[in-house]
Amino acid sequence: MGRFLGVVVLSLVALVGAAWLAFRVPDLPYETLEVAYTSPTSQFITLETGGRVHYRDEGLEDGPVLVLVHGFSASLHTWEDWVGALGEDYRILSLDLPGHGLSRNFDLEAVGTSGFVEVIDAITRLNGIDRFALAGSSMGGHAAWAYALEHPEKVEGLILVAAAGWPPTEAELEGTPLVFKALGNGLVRRVVKDLDVRPMVKSGLEASFVDQSFVTDAMVDRYAALNRGPGHRRAIVHLLSGDGDRTMASEAALATISAPTLVLHGDQDRLVPVSSGRRFADVIPGAEIVIYENVGHIPQEEVAAESAEDVRDFLDERVWPTAAPVPAVSSRGSSNAVSDGLNQP
Repeated sequence: MGRFLGVVVLSLVALVGAAWLAFRVPDLPYETLEVAYTSPTSQFITLETGGRVHYRDEGLEDGPVLVLVHGFSASLHTWEDWVGALGEDYRILSLDLPGHGLSRNFDLEAVGTSGFVEVIDAITRLNGIDRFALAGSSMGGHAAWAYALEHPEKVEGLILVAAAGWPPTEAELEGTPLVFKALGNGLVRRVVKDLDVRPMVKSGLEASFVDQSFVTDAMVDRYAALNRGPGHRRAIVHLLSGDGDRTMASEAALATISAPTLVLHGDQDRLVPVSSGRRFADVIPGAEIVIYENVGHIPQEEVAAESAEDVRDFLDERVWPTAAPVPAVSSRGSSNAVSDGLNQP
């Protein structure tokens, strides 16, 4: 019997090894990714730590500043519809977080809430931006409220889009999509950092939208390719393992946020439940909440026009209510960092 079990175990190990060899794919060079995924407004700044941040500085040059922070496994591309809708009236800065998009050369210590807060602070400071409205989606929403707690003097308005950060309940853990449950397994995480993640990316995106027509081949290709940037799959595994620093939300801490706050959430969000959004709105003083019917985890894409208009109303009425606000920022391009500017083929 023992000999039989040994043969079975060896066979399973061989099968897993063969699958790993069959589906393993190498990293994609950043140079290749930049050719495909930079835009005419792409810029890069090298920080004192050596990390190189990809960002876009768009919209009205002298307008009040709105900073946009994407979610887990995503990139600044998630905000393109908002930039198009709001750019005539606001200066909009979007960035790729460490371990994501086209940002590179970050240690794993920078991949977590504290590291994300530091990068948001560095990219705004080095662009001469002293005060701004800050919006974050999912994991980026977590970073946004954490930033508002650490730098309250800089945040003029806070927008939380399906923001993460509350400790999950047992019921929420039970409702987690299968792909994310699988990625919570240690062995799976170790294997995934070398594999073609496209099937998992597609499954995760399908869980993020109610309207499946948004999950196009181009979207899946972009997510999968950017996740193959050198070190990015390792960063994703780091976040999934719980090793990345995560400052969890508490009612006492969030009650100290003084910036006007808008909470946006889809009522069919399978990744961060709408109850989480309601909780943020309940504990942050004066917070407003908009819940979108039949919408999933990414309302800035699934109901782009409607959510952008809600943001405009919030900014115009509660953050910058005057007809012609005077931003407390310097001119675009004023920076003490090493800025590489446009990186186009």
